[in-house]
Amino acid sequence: MFLKFIIIGLLAGLANGLFGAGGGLFIVPLLIHWCKIEERNAFASSVAIILPISLVSAFIYFKHGYLNIFTALPYVIGGALGGFISGRFFKNINMLWLRRIFAVFILYGGFRAILGF
Repeated sequence: MFLKFIIIGLLAGLANGLFGAGGGLFIVPLLIHWCKIEERNAFASSVAIILPISLVSAFIYFKHGYLNIFTALPYVIGGALGGFISGRFFKNINMLWLRRIFAVFILYGGFRAILGF
């Protein structure tokens, strides 16, 4: 099982480092289907896993001069506020709707990538 977690983390880290996001795309489905973790725990674990991965990626981007802290700061503040609000309501969200919302975001990102806008 430990090797599965390492592989999931590696995929998430690669997605995060290459695309700036997207680790949850790998983490959530693999934790649910490959590691048999309950859906709500998989979503919550994904959030906890993404934080350190994102910090490492951000440090590397900053080190190479690609990250402007002042440009990113408003998004960090908004993201923290959104994370706080959604975390408070997470337990009340129906898992079917959470899966659907997740799928819509994945589809949206895929269409944007394919169509180039």
